[in-house]
Amino acid sequence: MKKPLKSYLLAPGPTPVPPQALLAMAQPIVHHRSPQFKPILEEVKEDLQYVFQTKNDVLILASTGTGGMEGAVTNTLSSGDKAIVVRAGKFGERWAEICEAYGVEPINIDIEWGRCVTPEQIKAALEKHPEAKAVFIQAHETSTGVKFPLKEIGEIVKDKEGTILVVDAISAMGAMEIKTDAWHLDVVVAGSQKALMLPPGLAFVSLSEKAWRFVERSNLPKYYFNFAKERKSLAKNQTAFTAAVSLIIGLRETLRQIKEIGLENIIAHNQRLSEAVKAAVKAMGLKIFTKEGLSEVVTAVEAPHGIDAQEITKIMREDYGITIAGGQAQLKGKIFRISHMGYVDEHEIIMVIAALERTLIKLRYNLTPGVGLKVAQEILLKDK
Repeated sequence: MKKPLKSYLLAPGPTPVPPQALLAMAQPIVHHRSPQFKPILEEVKEDLQYVFQTKNDVLILASTGTGGMEGAVTNTLSSGDKAIVVRAGKFGERWAEICEAYGVEPINIDIEWGRCVTPEQIKAALEKHPEAKAVFIQAHETSTGVKFPLKEIGEIVKDKEGTILVVDAISAMGAMEIKTDAWHLDVVVAGSQKALMLPPGLAFVSLSEKAWRFVERSNLPKYYFNFAKERKSLAKNQTAFTAAVSLIIGLRETLRQIKEIGLENIIAHNQRLSEAVKAAVKAMGLKIFTKEGLSEVVTAVEAPHGIDAQEITKIMREDYGITIAGGQAQLKGKIFRISHMGYVDEHEIIMVIAALERTLIKLRYNLTPGVGLKVAQEILLKDK
C-alpha cells in the first residue's frame, strides 16, 4: 500500500495542535524579558487560572510534565519524609520513583492495573500512616484509562494540616472536570502536549496556600525547579529562567480557544467522543481494558486473542497514517489506546473507528465491516 497522504494523531500525547497556535508560534521570536512579552505572559497566567479553576498562581516551567512532577516532590517535601503513593499504572509508579530518587519514602497503595483506588483506601492509608506528608495520585491513569475520584479524596485530605494532596493532571487538565480549589487539590501538575493542544515543552503547577507552607519547610535540593523563585518572577509577569517564548505565545492562542468554547462544553464534547469510541469497540466484539472509573480522555482496549496490539498500532500508522498508542510495561502488546482529547473532532473519531475495523480485518479478526461505525454514528448523531 502507498504511504498515507496525511497523518493524524489520536494518541494521548502529543496531540494535534490547532492552526492558530502553529501560526502564532511561527512568528518572529521576542526576547523573554522584553516589554512585548510581559503582557502575553500576564494573559496566559490569568487564563491558566481559569483552566485550573484556581485563584492561586499557576507556575510555567520549560519542561515536560515530568519536570513538574519532580518539582512537586522537591519543593514540598524533605529528606526522610513519607508519602502515600497510588500505584495503579505506569504514571503512578513514576511518583514513587521520583520520591525514591530524593530520599522520600513512598508508602505504596498498589492497585491492579485497570482498576480504581477508592477514597476508603486513601482514608485507611492515612489512618495507618498519619505521619505521611503527601498523597500522590493521578487525575486519571493514562496507561490504563482509569479516572480517580479526586473530589472525594480531596475531602479526606483537606483537614489534615500535615498532609497535602498532589495530583498529576498532565493528560487530564483541560479535558475533564478538575476543580482545583473547590476540590481541595493542593498541588496540580499539567503539561502542554495533551488537552492544552501544544507541542511538548511546558509544564504547569498550581499550589494551594497550604502547599506553599510546605514549600517554606522543604529541604530537598532544588535549583531550576525552584517554585518560590518562579512565584516571585511570575508576580512580575516573568519566568525565573529563560521562558519557552514561542510555546507560551502558542499557549495564549489555545487558552483563548478554550475560554471561547468554555470548559464545560469541552468536557461534554470529550465525553461524547469517549462514549462513541467505547461503544464502537464493544460492538466489534472487543473488550475495554478499564474495569472501573472510565476516563473520557482515553479509551484502553484489549487486543483480540492471538493478535499483538503492536501490530494493530503499526498497521494503523503505516497504512492509514493514524497514530494511536500501545500498552506500556506489562501491557505492551496486550492493549491499544485511542485518545479523544484536545483538537480532535467527531469526523476524526469516525475515521479512526473505520481504520481500526479495516486493520482488524487485515489481521484476520472475524468482523463485519461497519459494525463499529454504525454504533459510533448513532451516538454522534444524537442531539447535542
